[in-house]
Amino acid sequence: MNFEILCTQVQELAREVGRFIYDERLKFTAEDIIHKGKADMVTYVDKTAEKTIVAALRELLPESGFIAEEGTAQDNGEKYRWVIDPLDGTTNYIHGISPFCVSIALMEDQEIIMGVVYEISLNEMFYAWKGSKAYLNGKEIHVSKASSTADSLIATGFPYYDFSKLDNYLKAMNFFMRNSHGMRRLGSAAADMAYVAAGRFEGFYEHALHSWDVAAGIIILKQAGGKVCDFSGGENYLFGGEMIACNANYFDEFYSIVNKHLG
Repeated sequence: MNFEILCTQVQELAREVGRFIYDERLKFTAEDIIHKGKADMVTYVDKTAEKTIVAALRELLPESGFIAEEGTAQDNGEKYRWVIDPLDGTTNYIHGISPFCVSIALMEDQEIIMGVVYEISLNEMFYAWKGSKAYLNGKEIHVSKASSTADSLIATGFPYYDFSKLDNYLKAMNFFMRNSHGMRRLGSAAADMAYVAAGRFEGFYEHALHSWDVAAGIIILKQAGGKVCDFSGGENYLFGGEMIACNANYFDEFYSIVNKHLG
């Protein structure tokens, strides 16, 4: 399998779906929004985008399985599985703000071997595959070289259904607000991961995540020189709902802070 060619095809698909998502923003109304939870929403745009992605990926890689947010296709233990979030940042999208992304990753058994994150509003395509560099619109990207909290801009996400760690979450935020360049909450974990890979953020942490939120970002970040772990320093970050993502120089310090409050 030629990962580079396949990744190029996936980028073209992400861009095509991104155009559909962008164009539909001015067409749907409040009646088109389905509430899966108080702050967990979906629209026909998410579902249609996912169906389009699944159909195209089946053509590119027959007999592959799918882990997809909107459940339009299933994972039946196939060797190759696509991990898809057709619209990461749906709440942003509904409210007409950025970022919102198409996120597509490919796994071989338990290893992520390709990732594409397309930030639609800025027309930014982040991507990497096994053995490659990480890229943004054709140019190589790297994590930042900052090595301390004092020199870092930190990203996080707010839980929208699991509030069990909320008090400790606020304690971690309090520390970073007082000791770093600041904190940002973009509302799209896919964008957060890609931005760490591009050196825009030094670190990102969040809990109550799903695999489709972060799968593509994981390989992009790793190929850009970054590191990831769960809140306890382990490797249960794809399906475990916890993510610490950081550049290599700052990783140990960043992990120790997040672990102190949330591990």
